[in-house]
Order: sequence, then structure tokens, then C-alpha cells
Amino acid sequence: MTQTNHFDVIVIGSGPGGEGAAMGLTKAGLNVAVIEKESSIGGGCTHWGTIPSKALRHAVSRIIEFNSNPLFSKNQPNVHATFSDILSHAKSVIDKQTRLRQGFYDRNQCTLIFGTAVFTDTHTVAVTKSDATVEHYTADKFVIATGSRPYHPKDVDFTHDRVYDSDSILSLKHDPRHIIIYGAGVIGCEYASIFRGLGVKTDLVNTRDRLLSFLDNEVSDALSYHFWNNGVVIRNDETYEKVEGTDDGVIVHLQSGKKMKADCLLYANGRTGNTDKLNLEAVGLASDSRGQVKVNTNYQTEVDHIYAVGDVIGYPSLASAAYDQGRFVAQAIAQGQAQGFLIEDIPTGIYTIPEISSVGKTEQELTAAKVPYEVGRSSFKHLARAQIAGKDVGSLKLLFHRETKEILGIHCFGERAAEIIHIGQAIMEQKGEANTIEYFVNTTFNYPTMAEAYRVAALNGLNRLF
Repeated sequence: MTQTNHFDVIVIGSGPGGEGAAMGLTKAGLNVAVIEKESSIGGGCTHWGTIPSKALRHAVSRIIEFNSNPLFSKNQPNVHATFSDILSHAKSVIDKQTRLRQGFYDRNQCTLIFGTAVFTDTHTVAVTKSDATVEHYTADKFVIATGSRPYHPKDVDFTHDRVYDSDSILSLKHDPRHIIIYGAGVIGCEYASIFRGLGVKTDLVNTRDRLLSFLDNEVSDALSYHFWNNGVVIRNDETYEKVEGTDDGVIVHLQSGKKMKADCLLYANGRTGNTDKLNLEAVGLASDSRGQVKVNTNYQTEVDHIYAVGDVIGYPSLASAAYDQGRFVAQAIAQGQAQGFLIEDIPTGIYTIPEISSVGKTEQELTAAKVPYEVGRSSFKHLARAQIAGKDVGSLKLLFHRETKEILGIHCFGERAAEIIHIGQAIMEQKGEANTIEYFVNTTFNYPTMAEAYRVAALNGLNRLF
């Protein structure tokens, strides 16, 4: 074997986790190769998940904004677009992202190998290239960053041309008038917003008793209300018995005896880690039933020289967290120990229409823990900036300790929620006396802004204290 086929570290996967690890390791002076099974880098995040779905959402929300603004719609017919029309916008964003990320690897002289990796022994991977040739590469250490894919139950026929998952929906060619979305998690809710925003009749089947039950109840209720108000039919507490593909659509039979019929089905219930094709037995590793591997605080698996980051290790399964995990695993390998750790309160951003974001504790958690908290609220419809933008749906809720006034949780619903949350998060992350709701009252904000919601909510909360 030639010396060029040996590296200090081989990273398998070029999504956020793999990229974070590879960049950290090359900057530390190590000789690194990244193996990517697709024809371009970026992983599921760039090609099938985060980037395309947010680009689609943006296009849809602009169409809704245009059609609901009397200034535009007075003299013009409504703008209509199909799902396939707006896919081209997502494609241009994906291309820009891919080019940008390709530049990182080139600049840092990180070797990119395109092909599918399989472990053949503890220090070797065999990589099958697109032309079916196989090359072997060895390394002292490995980072598994292979991500996840949509979960496929055995009894659902995903080869049927009207049955989609959250990856294959991005190659939807026909123009459905009616869609059933099975699974009302983050992905299911985001796509329900997109399809309903395009005027497609949308049925959302939720296997739980409420939408996004990890959220604060009020926010979850607000989303349910907006879906209902926009004509999305939500069926809670339902499980499919069988999915029947027909010539022109699908029929979903539910265990409760109900039946639903539509032009197509988007099955969006769960994801599974991409470890099944890696031949982990060859290195003495095993994954759990969800395809995930266990790691310690240094992102090290049970096999000392093999590490793992991103979706493949489970919670929190976020692109943002995977970048950080990649950076930390690079520190662990280069310096013997990770210097950083994921923050305790990781913000959630959910790109429904309207957007949702939260950080910290919910009211339910604080009540259960018997923490004496108070609530400060600000309604967007009273903010000058929201009135100017015509974005009067939404609110900001601050939860804070009655005595210390420490911020315990922030919950935001409405346009730009995922941006707005970071202002409060920055104060929440300060330790001790710097983390108090007083900050928002004693700080002068730009006017008119959405950020001002914090001042309004803080005053509202402090006024409740007695």
C-alpha cells in the first residue's frame, strides 16, 4: 500500500459534524481525509434537510406575504406557485452552499475522497468509487460523521411513486392538490406549512396527543390554532395500520378504523443513523436499534481510536450542534481532551409558518419542579416594527425567577423567532447577576425593532411582581 493512502485521521461524512472535525484537525496540523458517499459535499443538512426546507419555506412565506398585502394584491392577480416551481430556489441555495464549503476543504488542503466507506479492519476502510473501483485507506484515528436518514418502516412501500420521505419529496415532479403528512414532528410540521402555504390541501397525522409536545404548551397550542385557522386538518393520537398505494395516489388506513385518501403521502416519522453499511463489526463496534453509537465526553466510542459526532450519536441532532461537536472532537484528537462542551440550553428553531424558537425551561417543567417563576409577555401586534412589516402574528414570552429575576426560559412564536431568540439567549448564558430580566428594562433598544419585544415583555413581567 502506498504511503499516500495513510492519514492521521479519516473523517467519514462531510456534513456539519464532519466538516467541523476536518477543519479543526487540519488547522491543528494533522493530515486529514474526508470520505463522502455523495457526488458533492455538505451532507444531508445541505442537500436534503436544513438548507432546502428552509429555502422552500422562505419562498412560500414571501408568496403568502405578497398575496396578503393589499398594496400588491389590489391591482394584481394572486401569485401562484407549485412545489416544483419553488424547488429551483432551493437548488440555487444548495449550489452556493456547496461551492462555499468546497472552498474550505481546498484552502485547508484537506483530502476529499468520493465514495462509500466500509471498515475492513480496525485501521482500514475500503472505499467504493462511482466507477465501482475500490481503494483502501488507513488511518491512526477515525471520526464517524455519517449522519441520519428518514426512517422507513418495512410495511410502507417507498418505491411507489406517490409515497415520499423527507429526502425524496425534494424530487416531487407532479403537482399534488392534496397531501397526507404522516408524523407531526419538526419536519412534518415544517412541510405542512410549506404545502398549505402553496394552497395544497394538507392532512397532518400526529402519532402523539399534541403537536411538538416538547415545546411550551402555549406555543404548541398557538401552532395548532394557526394550522387549523389555515385549513390544515390535524389528526392527533393516530397510527397507521397500512399504507395502500393506488394508481393516482394513496389511501392511509388508521388503526382507529378511519381511512384517508390523497394524491401523495409524505412519511416523516423518525430518522435512523447511517451506520448499517459501515461494517462496524470489523472494528468491534455495535450500533443501537436507531443506528446510533455511544460516545463519551470526548466523542470517543468504545473503541479508543474511533470517534463519532452529529446525528449518528443522537440528541440533539441539530446541524448547529454537529458543527460544535466536530470542533470539540478535533480538540479531543489533537490535544487529548475536548476543550469545549455543548451549552446546556441549546435553542430550538422550528421553521414553520409562523416560525417558532425557544431556549431554556417551559412553564410545565418549572411548575413540575416547583420553581417560583413569573411570566413576561409581549405581543407582536403592539410593536411598531411588526405593524410596519405587517407581521402582527406572534409573541415573546419570558419566564423568570420571582426572587432572583434570573431568566429561566424564552419562548417565541412569529416571523424571525429563530433570530429574535438569540438576544435573550445571550443574557441567559451570562452567569450570576448578569443574567436577569432587569437587563432588558435598563438597556436602550433601537426603535422600531423586533428586539424591543424584550423590553416590553420584561416590563410586563416585572409589573406582575408584588
